[in-house]
Amino acid sequence: MLRIRSIIITLLTMHRLWQAVLFSSIAAILYLATTSSSYPIPASPNDKINHLIAFLELTLVTRLAWPRLSVFWYAPALLGFGLALEAVQANLPYRDFSMADLAADAAGIGLGLLPWPGLRLAQQPGLRKSL
Repeated sequence: MLRIRSIIITLLTMHRLWQAVLFSSIAAILYLATTSSSYPIPASPNDKINHLIAFLELTLVTRLAWPRLSVFWYAPALLGFGLALEAVQANLPYRDFSMADLAADAAGIGLGLLPWPGLRLAQQPGLRKSL
C-alpha cells in the first residue's frame, strides 16, 4: 500500500507532465468545440455536462501543473478561454454562442476549485519535484 501511495505522490508532483496534459487538453477541447464533424467519443447528450466536465478537468490539471499559482490568475484565464470558444463558435455556421455553455464552464471551474484528495499533496513544498 505504501508503494502505491509513493507512486501516486510521484505522479501528482510531476508538474511538467501536468503542464503537457493541460496544453493537450486545451488543444483537444479547442478542436472539439470548433469541428463540424461528429466525434466518436463518449459524450453526454446534454452539452452543458460536457462543458462542466471539460472545465473541471482543465481546472484540476491547472492546479496540478502549477500548484503555487493563485486562483486569481488561472480561474479568470480558464473562463476567458471558455468565452473565447463561445466567441469563435458564434462565427461558425454550425455552432452557436451560448451563455448557458459559459455558465457550465464556470460551474466546472468552481467544482475544480473545491478541495480534492491528492491536490494538497502536490502543493506541499517538500514534494515539489518535476520531470
